[in-house]
Amino acid sequence: MIGRPGKPVTMMTTRAPALVMAFAMALLGPVAANAFDADAPLDDPEQAALYERLTDEVRCLVCQNQTIGDSSAPLAADLRREIREQIVAGRSETEIKNFLSDRYGDFVLYRPRYSGRTAVLWIAPGLLLFGGAYVLWRIIRRRTSLPVPSEDEDLRTAGETPE
Repeated sequence: MIGRPGKPVTMMTTRAPALVMAFAMALLGPVAANAFDADAPLDDPEQAALYERLTDEVRCLVCQNQTIGDSSAPLAADLRREIREQIVAGRSETEIKNFLSDRYGDFVLYRPRYSGRTAVLWIAPGLLLFGGAYVLWRIIRRRTSLPVPSEDEDLRTAGETPE
């Protein structure tokens, strides 16, 4: 590597720009990733709180692992606008959630309502937990009932004679 005349090249002088850039990206990356609303915030604090709560509870149908409040997808922006319009029109949280579920299905809500179609979503985690605990209990019970060989038997199988 070629350094400046009279100055030796060190690892720090060659990596410093890359480290500064990585540090800047780590600090500014999450800021750029968040979605933002182009509309002005709602004037009524209750409506603003409802808007924030709903945008944190509704799933982005494009991203599927983000809320519409975190997503920058065009569909998420449309859903945020639709929710805002319904809040301004005076609809309740339940009415807005019903509208979204009827239009997009229960998948759009991170916490879907309990119904016959979503019963598996609500019951399966408990069943899997109890099933796993039962299997673990059976394995432990079976292993504790196995005979434990004595030291003499271990030595004989290894080819040594006990003293």
